[in-house]
Amino acid sequence: MSRRPLPRILSNGGAQLARGREIARSAADSATDVLHPLITVSRGLRKLAATARAKWAATPKERRGPTLFLVAACVLVVALVPYGPLLALVALMGAAAWKGREKPVVKTGPDEAEAARLKGLYEALVPYFSVPEDPDPLFVHGGDWARAFGDHAFDDSGRLTRLRISYPPYFTDGEAASRARIEQLLHAKSGRGREYLFDWDEEGNRLVMHVLSALPTTIAAQRFVTAPGETVLGFTDADAVQRTVPVVSADGSEDAPAVVWRTGPRSTEPHLLAVGQPGSGTTSLLRSLALQALPHGDVLIVDGAGAGEYACLVGRDGVLGVESELSGALESLEWASHETERRLISANRARQAGHPAPADTRRPLWILLDRPGVLGHLAATEGRPDPQELLQVPLRHGRAAQVTVVVAEQFDTADALHEGVRAHTRARVVLGPASPEQIASVLGAAPHTTPTPQVPPGRGYARLGTGPVLRLQVPATPDPYDDAVGDTDRQAVLDLLPERRAAATVALEKVPEAAAEPNPGPFPRHTPVPAEG
Repeated sequence: MSRRPLPRILSNGGAQLARGREIARSAADSATDVLHPLITVSRGLRKLAATARAKWAATPKERRGPTLFLVAACVLVVALVPYGPLLALVALMGAAAWKGREKPVVKTGPDEAEAARLKGLYEALVPYFSVPEDPDPLFVHGGDWARAFGDHAFDDSGRLTRLRISYPPYFTDGEAASRARIEQLLHAKSGRGREYLFDWDEEGNRLVMHVLSALPTTIAAQRFVTAPGETVLGFTDADAVQRTVPVVSADGSEDAPAVVWRTGPRSTEPHLLAVGQPGSGTTSLLRSLALQALPHGDVLIVDGAGAGEYACLVGRDGVLGVESELSGALESLEWASHETERRLISANRARQAGHPAPADTRRPLWILLDRPGVLGHLAATEGRPDPQELLQVPLRHGRAAQVTVVVAEQFDTADALHEGVRAHTRARVVLGPASPEQIASVLGAAPHTTPTPQVPPGRGYARLGTGPVLRLQVPATPDPYDDAVGDTDRQAVLDLLPERRAAATVALEKVPEAAAEPNPGPFPRHTPVPAEG
């Protein structure tokens, strides 16, 4: 037997009901908007009537008669005054509208969901902040979390953004392992994927945890206002440093807190080591340092990766050379070693004669070495010396000779760094996602924040000497020849590049073959000056 089709009201009734609900909801919203003044006045009249009823109920019986007589007299006077009833009606409606207005709800404490989250966090901290011998424990299962938790704040999604915790004095807050356990627990319970700052007050037995906002990535490469011998590594939190630098970002002009690295004879950390993951921005950091150094000094670049990331600097004024092959790197670094010795000898002779140091010894020389582990592997294969061995003289005596060495390496080949490089690079930078153990192995101290697994390029941490560990965002300094980068950042780098060196002009008259000089090449080979013996 064939089935009968369903009635039309049943086949498409769901869509009609949904459409009807939407029409009814729209009509209700429109009516609410139109009748909003009437609703407000009605609510105010109700409140005024309730207030008058409460006042009448609170009036003693012996005073109700005089009060009623006084009210009747006032009504009579209003009725006899010209336009009195109209003015009284207007005044009543105004009072009702004021009384019936919707007041903003002032939140005085956590709601039910926030209280449950704080209660759960309190219960999770009980095993770490309590001992059986405590007669009056601050943390106990089923206890009052308000005693241990001070001011707190939540975001729109209900996750903690700030919390002050009071803990018992016997907690071993001086041990890094004990503090790490608490920080790991708070990080897990408060929500992963965010960066937390933990401020331990060991004297007051308090811990303040708050979520840090992301560092801005809208600052591109530009001319930073710094003194001679100062270089901007990047930008950090406003309360972490006292130095600000005027910058132009995508959001406009502002004064950004900068991590300023000082080099030269009076620097306590004249050389820098940057370590990161592939694509973390170490090459952009070296490119940024080169662009800042070129207006005042000379730059020698050794690109161990050989990926052509520094092609934009080839042949520019102040760029002594960009080497990516092993033979060229060895020759360049050998020249840099002899140049350091020459500067020391010239400066020493001038001081002994009572004269200032020559100008060529006071001009800064920057040696930028990217991925030395790759070149070291090639050198070991060919039986040639490691390029890092040629850095010993610039690293040891570079500060007095105005020579600065910057080495960038990746975590997977960081073990290939020589001990001399690790010992003399006291300015350290870690870029990209890294564990607290990896960061501590490079910087010498663990960060006070929780590293996040996903970070933009150029994001990391910096530490200058024995100073604090700072969050860092390197200025956007991409390869201007990379079409995958935005035009704004590429143009910013192109504007900072110096002019290319003019090619040697050829005389119009015929020059004899014997008198012709060989082409010096892109890198000016200097004859080493032997040390006096």
